[in-house]
Amino acid sequence: MLLKRIIPCLDVRAGRVVKGVQYVDHVDAGDPVEVAQMYDQQEADEITFLDITASHEGRSILLDVVARTAETVFMPLTVGGGVRGLDDVRDLLNAGADKVSIMTAAVLNPDLVADAAARIGSANLVVAIDARAVREEGGVLVPSERDADERTAGAALAPVIPGETRWEVCTHGGRTPTGIDAVRWARCMAEAGAGEILLTSMDKDGTRSGYDLDLLRATADSIPIPVIASGGGGSAEDMAEALADGPDGGHCQAALAASIFHFKHTTVGEVKRRLLELNIPVRPPAE
Repeated sequence: MLLKRIIPCLDVRAGRVVKGVQYVDHVDAGDPVEVAQMYDQQEADEITFLDITASHEGRSILLDVVARTAETVFMPLTVGGGVRGLDDVRDLLNAGADKVSIMTAAVLNPDLVADAAARIGSANLVVAIDARAVREEGGVLVPSERDADERTAGAALAPVIPGETRWEVCTHGGRTPTGIDAVRWARCMAEAGAGEILLTSMDKDGTRSGYDLDLLRATADSIPIPVIASGGGGSAEDMAEALADGPDGGHCQAALAASIFHFKHTTVGEVKRRLLELNIPVRPPAE
């Protein structure tokens, strides 16, 4: 049986770990090297490091911080933020990343994912998707006014049916709507060679109110590669729902969380012990 994974996430801004709610009001959560060491000791399955302002600021990721983090941990390290081309992918791998996560650049240059998969292999390539539910006005769902451009037209939001939820891809740290349907985009990226999809609900981010199970399930059921649940994890029970394979579960292979770990509401070990009680197959923590 394939084990499910628990992944703490380090959102990094100006060299510090931060955590906000729905992508705003960020609070300092510590030095990334020290935080990564803590999760290594807690036996997290992986760790994800995201430079959350690199794309918005038009700069490269902080490679020195990545290198110092990679030197201190013995679990797989996924790094993303500010990846614009194959040179950035190479630099991150050379700095110690095990996997590279691409988000904004995949939308701006859809060929990048296929090129990167051919160079480094799908197993080392994650495509991150920040998705928000299409807003509701007067009881009728309407899409963003921004349309997908011709490079991503195949994943454009379809006409919205009243009462039906859709999700739109946003880029640049959630700042820019794209007119792209998140589920369709995940399918396109899987076909292009992505090894995993890191799927974040912008509506749930930082709320600790539970993952967007409808978004997760719709995406996971439409693609043949693993989906990592992100946005809203507030408890082991929330993670169990995201990881469950039944009709009401999220059908994901991994659950990512930040604030509940950073601010010591719980530990990775405590979460794993509870997940085992809930019959979710995870790697047991050391006694």
